[in-house]
Amino acid sequence: MKIKNKKAFFNYEISDSFEAGIALTGAEVKSIKSGRINLSDAYVKIIGGELWLVNADIPRYKYDGSEHYDSKRSRKLLVKKSEIVAIDSKLKQKNLTLLPLSVYTTSGKVKVEVGYGKGRKRYEKKRKEKEKDLERELLYQKRKYMV
Repeated sequence: MKIKNKKAFFNYEISDSFEAGIALTGAEVKSIKSGRINLSDAYVKIIGGELWLVNADIPRYKYDGSEHYDSKRSRKLLVKKSEIVAIDSKLKQKNLTLLPLSVYTTSGKVKVEVGYGKGRKRYEKKRKEKEKDLERELLYQKRKYMV
C-alpha cells in the first residue's frame, strides 16, 4: 500500500528523494495501514539536528480508546546523523524544500519517501496542466481510431 502526495508533484519540481522511517504510536500505524493519511499540506523540517514531519494529518483510528489525540502533531523521522548533515548542507546550497512524497509499508514498518523540491511558478503549473490535457486528448484520439 502506497499513499502519494499528488500536491507536492504539482506544486514543486522534485529533484531527488530518500527514504526515512517514522516514529508513530500503534493506533497511528493501524490508521496508516488502512489508508488514512493526508500529506497535502505536510512538509519536513530540521529542528534541533533531527528531521520532523510537520502538519501531516493522520486521523484517529476507529477503534482507538485514547481520549487526547492530536491528528496533526509533528512526528520524528528516523534518519542517521550523517545523513541529516548532508541533507542540511544540500538544502542550504540550492535553496530547496523537503517534502513528503509518499508513505508506504515495507515488512510491517511504515516508511516515508522524502524529496527535495523547488517551488514552481504559476505559469509553469499552467503549462504542465496544458501538456497533460493535450496528452490525454491525444490518447483519446488514438483509442478512437484503433478499433
